[in-house]
Amino acid sequence: MSDNLSELLGRKGVNENLFDTLGKMAKSEGAPSDIELAKLAEEFLVGKANTFGTASFYDFLKPENKGKKVYVCNGTACVCAGTQDKVIESLTDHFEADEIGHMTCLGRCHENSAFHYDGKNYSGKASESLKAIIDSSGDLNSDTYNVKASGKQILTKAFTNVVDYYKPFRDALKIDSSEILEEIKISNVRGRGGAGFPMGLKLEFCRNVENETKFIICNADEGDPGAYSDRYLLEHQPHSVLFGMLISGYVTHASYGIVYIRAEYPESVKIVQDAIDDLQREGLIGNNIDESGFSFQFKIIQAQGSYICGEETALINSIEGQRPEVRIRPPFPAQKGLFNKPTTVNNVETLAALHYIIQNGGSSWKAIGTERSSGTKLVCLDSFFNEPGMYEVEMGTPLSIVVNELGGGFKSEVKALQIGGPLGGLVPVSKIKDLTIDFESFTKEGFLLGHASIVSVPSDYPILKFIEHLFDFAAYESCGKCFPCRLGTKRGQELAEKALTSDYKIDRKLFTDLLTTLEQGSLCAHGGGIPLPVRNALQYFDDELKSHFN
Repeated sequence: MSDNLSELLGRKGVNENLFDTLGKMAKSEGAPSDIELAKLAEEFLVGKANTFGTASFYDFLKPENKGKKVYVCNGTACVCAGTQDKVIESLTDHFEADEIGHMTCLGRCHENSAFHYDGKNYSGKASESLKAIIDSSGDLNSDTYNVKASGKQILTKAFTNVVDYYKPFRDALKIDSSEILEEIKISNVRGRGGAGFPMGLKLEFCRNVENETKFIICNADEGDPGAYSDRYLLEHQPHSVLFGMLISGYVTHASYGIVYIRAEYPESVKIVQDAIDDLQREGLIGNNIDESGFSFQFKIIQAQGSYICGEETALINSIEGQRPEVRIRPPFPAQKGLFNKPTTVNNVETLAALHYIIQNGGSSWKAIGTERSSGTKLVCLDSFFNEPGMYEVEMGTPLSIVVNELGGGFKSEVKALQIGGPLGGLVPVSKIKDLTIDFESFTKEGFLLGHASIVSVPSDYPILKFIEHLFDFAAYESCGKCFPCRLGTKRGQELAEKALTSDYKIDRKLFTDLLTTLEQGSLCAHGGGIPLPVRNALQYFDDELKSHFN
């Protein structure tokens, strides 16, 4: 049935898109009406249950969102910083309790106290100036943070101008696309979204499938609390991302690029659209670009609040207008992706790396970093650091240099770092000296580099409370397709909560079996990944946790 739905929902192409339409319908009231959902079902030749089912899944489409006027960030960085109760207290002076919702995460981890109002994000001391924010139509939501490179400046290099920046793309159009792909493969650039899969291979898989219609998707649904590197690229280096999508389209013979930007980054949408308009004016997109035979068009789709859409097959379902449930693989997206057409999905930072590779050659990128983890990596530091911000480092840089030299050490005592988002490892401060910023080092030590976002866990924050928070997040954000994740994450949260609020002792064997079931039985890395930080906690913080277990 899902194959048929994909065909039906792709009947009008990407410009008349069901999911995009649902988002626009929700803007005025917070959720589309039942009448609107029924009309959409008829228009797209699907059942009413399909449109109702889709709308009811997302935070910013479901009926419970009606009437919400302001949203408080409940991401891990803000939770650990302990700033959000004060934010909520300030908001209740101006809004009713049922007008206040939540968002995860707003990418303001460098200063916390984050909230969203009237299409804009705020943080820091903004909650102390709510009346001015509500009364003003001006730009009171801007933020600043450190952006530095410790070695070669690539992803953080200042933008020049459209004509000069896109010269390598125009030059590439004069070369056979197979040669351009070979340069990407030589570079060994690996996915920066978490899995670290070689980008060149992913593009080659899509290239080798024969089909007149193919898609390049930029996964800009950066949902890992603590990460704001994608937000930086979208808002300060949008052309690096669009350049990467154009090159990806050229080497795979794809003609459509979709930038899927999370709802929590509203400012990014306008900035990327302005950049696309720049390309249109310069004749860098459209039909038969520079008479090369290559055609490409962009479409921005704004997400509607769902962490699971960071998983590529759930994201594809989302764009189609289906519930964002994870698909069983094979077939892989390169064979059957968006609307059943060959599709390549890469994250923002991965795509942004292609400008340097195409301009300087794959060997130049390969020469940076380590043998298996080449190039540079963006690392985000939260508010517990003396110098919070985003740093571009060469792969292989010791974590201790990032923490103590670039970040300036901690403002207050910290006992652990969660690196790589909710599914990333929980690194005790004693292990900082043993890690370098690359995939192999983290894997060897039993952690996960992922997005390389760093969230600090202060010494006075109970580890069991942190575990309960992780399970709660995982349960809330589960797509619900597989039982291990849908049920297991909730059972984990319930066990941790019961132990926190009563004399209940968790059965250690039962808890270990639960983690194993999640790891081995879940369809994707959401349920399969959440046990990693929990196991790290059990390993390194047993003295603190043992009173809660028997």
